[in-house]
Amino acid sequence: MQIKTAKTAADILKCWEVMQALRPHLIKDDFVATINEMITEGYQLSFIEEDGKAAAAVGFRYLQYLYNGKHFYIDDLSTLPESRGKGYGGLLLDYVVDLAEQKGFKCVTLDSGYTRLDAHRLYLNKGFVLAAHHFSKTL
Repeated sequence: MQIKTAKTAADILKCWEVMQALRPHLIKDDFVATINEMITEGYQLSFIEEDGKAAAAVGFRYLQYLYNGKHFYIDDLSTLPESRGKGYGGLLLDYVVDLAEQKGFKCVTLDSGYTRLDAHRLYLNKGFVLAAHHFSKTL
């Protein structure tokens, strides 16, 4: 199974459907420009392809905080409904963890919606722990 990194507009567009499944508010006409802008800010988009489109994708970035040091933060992890159960999410998590270990980072972090129980099960099975509550205020 090959994990690819989206670097071209064509690769980014392959990830549209899988990212829109996770983030339904996204607008397709803005997607490539938004991802390209995020890439300039350190975002990386990697994916597993099936039939010419991404079946699963992970978006992540480097961060450094005082409380946990240098790490990768996973912004987005999504698998198309018809591709779930094939282990793609786990492979993408392992991919990010392996990259972090290669760089000498001490952790990988992510936030997850509190109703996404299947995702939580995956994270816990991969050794992640529920370490904090994330608070947000919409302006």
